[in-house]
Amino acid sequence: MPRLRPTAALLIAATLALPQEQPIFRTTTNLVVVNVEVRSRDGKPVEGLKAEDFEILESKQPQRISVFEYQRLDSEAPPAPAAVAAAEEARSAAAISASKPGELRYRDRRLIVLYFDVSALAVAEEIRARRAAEDYIQKSMNESDLLAIMSFSSQLKILHDFSDDKESLLAAIKQMRLGEASDLAEGAAADETTEDTGAAFTADSSEFDIFNTDRKLGALEDAVDMLASLPEKKAIVYFSSGTSRTGSENESQLRATVNAAVRANVSFYPVDARGLMAEAPAGNADVGNIRGDSLFSGGAQRQRRDRVNAQQETMDTLAADTGGKAMLDTNDLSLGIVQAQKSFSSYYILGYYSSNPAEDGRYRRVEVKMKLPEKYKLVYRAGYYAPKTFDKYSSTDKERQLEEALRLGDPVTDLPMAIEVNWFRRAKDRYIVPLAVKIPGSVIPVVRKKQREEARLDFIAEVRDERGRAVASVRYFIRIELTKENLGQLGRKLLQYDSAFTLPPGEYRLKFVARENENGRLGTFETKFTIPDLAAEQAWLRTSSVVWGTQRVPLQQRVGAANKKDKSNKGNPLVRNGAKLVPSVTRVVREGGELFVLFEVYEPGSTPAQTLDLEASVSLFNRKGKALESEAVVIDSRPSEKSPSVPVQLRVPLENLPPGDYLCQVSVVDKAGKKFAFHRTPMVILPAQTGL
Repeated sequence: MPRLRPTAALLIAATLALPQEQPIFRTTTNLVVVNVEVRSRDGKPVEGLKAEDFEILESKQPQRISVFEYQRLDSEAPPAPAAVAAAEEARSAAAISASKPGELRYRDRRLIVLYFDVSALAVAEEIRARRAAEDYIQKSMNESDLLAIMSFSSQLKILHDFSDDKESLLAAIKQMRLGEASDLAEGAAADETTEDTGAAFTADSSEFDIFNTDRKLGALEDAVDMLASLPEKKAIVYFSSGTSRTGSENESQLRATVNAAVRANVSFYPVDARGLMAEAPAGNADVGNIRGDSLFSGGAQRQRRDRVNAQQETMDTLAADTGGKAMLDTNDLSLGIVQAQKSFSSYYILGYYSSNPAEDGRYRRVEVKMKLPEKYKLVYRAGYYAPKTFDKYSSTDKERQLEEALRLGDPVTDLPMAIEVNWFRRAKDRYIVPLAVKIPGSVIPVVRKKQREEARLDFIAEVRDERGRAVASVRYFIRIELTKENLGQLGRKLLQYDSAFTLPPGEYRLKFVARENENGRLGTFETKFTIPDLAAEQAWLRTSSVVWGTQRVPLQQRVGAANKKDKSNKGNPLVRNGAKLVPSVTRVVREGGELFVLFEVYEPGSTPAQTLDLEASVSLFNRKGKALESEAVVIDSRPSEKSPSVPVQLRVPLENLPPGDYLCQVSVVDKAGKKFAFHRTPMVILPAQTGL
């Protein structure tokens, strides 16, 4: 099937005057929190120190301490009532409660997150991980501990906020569905160790693993971001059965996760839920014989061991680079949580507002010194990565920004947009879904490149079905080259981007992200849409969705395209006779303009002479009643075998209609089949303006 590729066009008839963008004043402060353990010569925590006893330098520049707190972690001390109340209040919300800058929400408490990556756990491994967590809660959890519980299958879930209520924590663990995503756990790759199932072909899952690993590491980064507002030390006990990296493709996401953890004072304590593994040369009893002769040469066993080492290497990197420790090759998984617990000792929280305002993403070394003559051992993280502005982003950073915006639950509205989704049937179980996006030209900055003006835009979109599975996606970069004529019009016009998907009938959710590539401003748009099953028996006349437009643009006039040489517009239902109907996403037209209507009719009836008898007309209604009705257009030609649908195109002049609000209705009657259908949409006619 032909796949429609996206294009972008500068709309000429979009004459709606847009307000000038108002100036926005922003101020930012970079609060840096450093947790410092001060130990005497005998290794015991030193108490009673004050802020003036410390000196902090960032890149050798002295910093003023603005936040100073002492966290006393004593397993024998009863919990502070205020902390318990805060924990209980947050627990009921089933979310990680954030702290205000400088606020200490959990005083004298040890914060540990139990994180279950069920997408990387087989059923038996998930059972062992859950038993280890339950065993720790029942036997080893002390009165200074506050636990939170998270899980990841296809998305990150917060099962419990920080709390010391053992019964509630155990209930949260039990509510996880066993084996929810165990089919995503990493299996054998397509190499000599692949199981011989008798099939002639074994699929290589390398490409899937690249994105699967990025999603796992990205979910860890999301968990860290939720904890970032808490200035206390945090530990994430990460239950997994290993995460393989495919070459260098996942290095960027791994580094981003580690950097986020360092900034948020989070340490990873990965636990390999497989425990101590001892395999026979031919593999365990739950797999079949392997292919080839690697069983007899020892190659199969060596490759399996190398794969396990690669999976554990990622876990070890997460731990080593964040100050934690990985628990590998042990059957007592609860020791991993105990290890995280024992790594916490009493510490001081020092916070300062960095005197370096540069957002360059560079590493800044932090040094903490004591002004006292006594010699103490200081344990702290020696630096962090500064935030980064868009002009400092690498290409990898830009890709990550788009992916993160696609995953965000809250919309980003720095780049306003409007979206319209239509659908046209191409087979009984296949529909082409054109997508139209409008963006105000006034928000798109223009840059000069090699003696010409251009605007640069990035688009990424994803369609998910009613079960939350990704079924279609699109990712394109478009460079819009502007002439002197349309450059002057850009601030008063709209840019339109269009793409298309091929989908079966069903209910879907679309999420679209756009970014201008000069300042990095983003906009997201999310909408639901339904593609009906027209193959089912219907009392109404079968039609496609109706596209309402105010202009038709020759394909040669588009000002930007993802691929200038593409010929995919041949299959686009909006393209007729070398011109494309531009959907009026906002349903706004100027006084004296024209209205274009396009839709398709499927399986119409016919007369004994094998001719059609279809009539279509357009009516506009205002508060007084019917304001306009077009002449009925008669369609009597049969659809061809190549195109079984009957296209209907209507053109309605609006020069006699005054400005105002209208309701547009298109009616189509199949006299031969004795069926009809009508579609309605609101529309606004604005007064004509000169100079636009």
